[in-house]
Amino acid sequence: MNSRKSYIEKLVEQGEHQTQDFKFEVSDSKKIARTLSAFSNTDGGRLLIGVKDNGALAGIRSEEEFHMLQAAAQMYCKPEVPLEFKEWNIGGKQILEVTIHKTENDLVTAPDKNGVFKVFVRLADQNILANGIFIQAWNQRKEARPVKISYTDIEKEFLSHIEKMQAISWSQLKKHLKLSPKKLNQLVLDFLLLEVIDLDISEKGYFYKLNNKQIDQYEATK
Repeated sequence: MNSRKSYIEKLVEQGEHQTQDFKFEVSDSKKIARTLSAFSNTDGGRLLIGVKDNGALAGIRSEEEFHMLQAAAQMYCKPEVPLEFKEWNIGGKQILEVTIHKTENDLVTAPDKNGVFKVFVRLADQNILANGIFIQAWNQRKEARPVKISYTDIEKEFLSHIEKMQAISWSQLKKHLKLSPKKLNQLVLDFLLLEVIDLDISEKGYFYKLNNKQIDQYEATK
């Protein structure tokens, strides 16, 4: 067995996950653009084109797939997503490896099913829409916005509810704290930027939980 085949087979054995996706074929540039957006906005990733969902190696079907990927990256991703291509010949079948790096400058948008450009993120082996808090926090981290919090009863109650629930949604926080949406958003963003809380994305939605590594340090300095 040659080293190239071993490399691809080891990747395929991992299955689809946070940073890897299989595509039997690329037939829709707008749809694949959502995957490029999700990888770019999360941890980066790798597409293996010519691989079925079950890991069977089928090989790419035509050169058109290469051009559709380029169209997805250049026309249907804003800003454009740089792609790195490698072709592997495994038992006479061409497998196209496409590497997507995590964005450092701007969040990447792609058209949703209605053609509206939105931000996508990667969750396990799925591409999901980013919520407003994720987008705001990302942009404010990029801008290095300074954060200063007065540790009043409101802040104490905010952290207490998150600690009690372990993972709590924005709507649950709103119900318990009786704060205006604007005030709650500000609290969530400030504590996210201070890394006192983390945003946990799951199949059930977006939840907030304490960052146990940072909470003690924060309380010691407040």
